[in-house]
Amino acid sequence: MKAPWKFKDRYLLSTLVVSAAVAVLIHFPEVLSLSDSFERQELFTGMEPRDVFNEILFTFISLLLLFWLNTRIFRFNTPLVRVTKGKMVVSFFLTWAASSLFGQLFVWLHHQFDIPAIDAMVHHYLHPLRDLIIAGIVTGSNYIFHLIVKQQRMALENASLRTESLRHQYESLKNQLNPHMLFNSLNTLQSLIRESPDKALDYTQELSRVLRYTLQDDDRRSVTLAEEMQFAEAYIYLMKMRYEENLLFRIEIDERMNHMLLPPMSLQLLIENAIKHNEISNRHPLTISIRTEGPMLLVCNRIQPKRLTPAGPGIGLDNLAKRYFLLWQKEIQISAEDGLFCVRLPLHQPEHNHESIDY
Repeated sequence: MKAPWKFKDRYLLSTLVVSAAVAVLIHFPEVLSLSDSFERQELFTGMEPRDVFNEILFTFISLLLLFWLNTRIFRFNTPLVRVTKGKMVVSFFLTWAASSLFGQLFVWLHHQFDIPAIDAMVHHYLHPLRDLIIAGIVTGSNYIFHLIVKQQRMALENASLRTESLRHQYESLKNQLNPHMLFNSLNTLQSLIRESPDKALDYTQELSRVLRYTLQDDDRRSVTLAEEMQFAEAYIYLMKMRYEENLLFRIEIDERMNHMLLPPMSLQLLIENAIKHNEISNRHPLTISIRTEGPMLLVCNRIQPKRLTPAGPGIGLDNLAKRYFLLWQKEIQISAEDGLFCVRLPLHQPEHNHESIDY
């Protein structure tokens, strides 16, 4: 993602503008006195334009260093950093002390190397007050800019999430309304009506649950594991009726994880992916394992590829990975070792009460 670099570029531009403006304004009395000979003689005795210029230049450089110091220590230019009141207080006093040291350094350079500077007493008396003002401006500017950058980052992520959500909804709708899938479902239902009307009724009910879940108007970006498993059980029922004993499932879900969150239809996507890309027959039955391991949902199956694997867009797992990152900055784990294909989905701890889906 290139967004963080844009934020840093804006931060650099903002510090340059703020530093230049404050450097001029903080010495505004001296600048005004250059055009008033009486004030120049009485308040700032012996002051020359080059003295004022040097004071402004050194203040500008000092402000840039103070912004840089805060950036290195507190990382205000990073949108994901957490800014607390304590951090702001420490930043203020550190900036105040550093500004005072920079001022003393300039006075030392003035005396040692005869660098042009203002020697008037009133100017020196104003230094402590100016250090206090500079500390407040630097700390306040950092905090305001951090809030702006954080808001922009959230807006960018929300926009990306909405885009991914629309894309996912489109892919889900396309998959669920795929004529091939409907044909298989209706063909299975037709066979059950002839052979076992009771099973046909159960099959119809489970099919309606699947369609209701996938086609309902729901803007939520996450569901609980319990809700996802309830939907997955209906989908598993349909698949087992189709493949009968050639498709097996081992499910071990820790009930303590039922409140944890994951993107909707995540589990269905992994089951569908396993069925789509692996041979399922009397000679090679397919077993899909679904279990929890701590705060992770693990879905595994033996790798037994079909001779003719149907070509697909190849974006199912990619979309799921993107949704995880955009929602919670987490990554799914995919492995294919020792003939076993596994996908680990992180389960997210809910931050507030989660509404349930009605089936």
